[in-house]
Amino acid sequence: MASSVLENVKEEVTCPICLEFMQDPVSADCGHVFCKFCITRNYESMQHEEGVGHCPMCRTTYQFENLRPNRHMANIVESLEEMTLTLTADLCELHGEKLVLFCKEDENVICWLCERSQKHRGHHTVLLEEAEHDYREMLGKVLEKLKKDEKEMEKWEAHIEEERTSWKNQIQEEREEVEAEFKKMRNILDSEEKEYLHKLKKEEKDVLRVLEDSEKQLAREVQYLRELISDVQHQLQGSARAMLQGMKDTMERSKSVIVQEPRTCPKRQKMVFQAPDLKGILQLHQASVKLSASNDHNFVIIANICQNQKLQLKKIQERLSGKPF
Repeated sequence: MASSVLENVKEEVTCPICLEFMQDPVSADCGHVFCKFCITRNYESMQHEEGVGHCPMCRTTYQFENLRPNRHMANIVESLEEMTLTLTADLCELHGEKLVLFCKEDENVICWLCERSQKHRGHHTVLLEEAEHDYREMLGKVLEKLKKDEKEMEKWEAHIEEERTSWKNQIQEEREEVEAEFKKMRNILDSEEKEYLHKLKKEEKDVLRVLEDSEKQLAREVQYLRELISDVQHQLQGSARAMLQGMKDTMERSKSVIVQEPRTCPKRQKMVFQAPDLKGILQLHQASVKLSASNDHNFVIIANICQNQKLQLKKIQERLSGKPF
């Protein structure tokens, strides 16, 4: 009886066009109900007056724009589909009997005929309700343990994040300290370089000025000497009277010519510049490295980056001062 009623209901919610359960059911003016997609495709495939269609069931005309959703039919279809799925899920696919037992060996839900079959013969089976109760209790305990483990892992995640932040901050501070100290060293080197080059430039300027003055003085004396030579040659080529009349002046002028060594700068002893001993600097500033155990991991601790800095800077200044080789 129940099966007959169910079949009648299925027939009522079946689309006359596609013969499947109605999807988005709509009602025409004549009262017949169709899938929205099916009646729309039927309307578009027929030759008819614009906006007017013919019902596939009774051929009565209807206004296409008057098609209205049938929520009542849609609810029946939805309920019927859920009922069909439920009934199908509770029945054995092989025997059509209700699934009431649970096979522990196969971990599968079976019916009473399955239990008596060769496949499950000798297996340990229990009622489905008992298995559900036992397994729910078991899964509840598992879930409780997993949640505790999750909280523990969250604590470790927070701890690791804290460690990461701490290490990043520490390394950043040490990096900034190293950069600052080496910047100071570069500034000192730059300053010493400028001072040393300034001394060389001043020395060069002074020497060139002395040599330039000596060159000018020598040029004047050479010019005077050449003029005197020219006058003497002129007298020798002239008459005796002219030569004798200017003889006294020429002799006095020739006596005033004294060849002297021009002023020059003494030869300077070559200076050998020695740059700072970078190897020694690195040895003095070598970081002391040690390993420490923390959370079963080895971390490298870098410390004392600028140890003995004052002593090293003093040595740098002494090497930059330059000494005779």
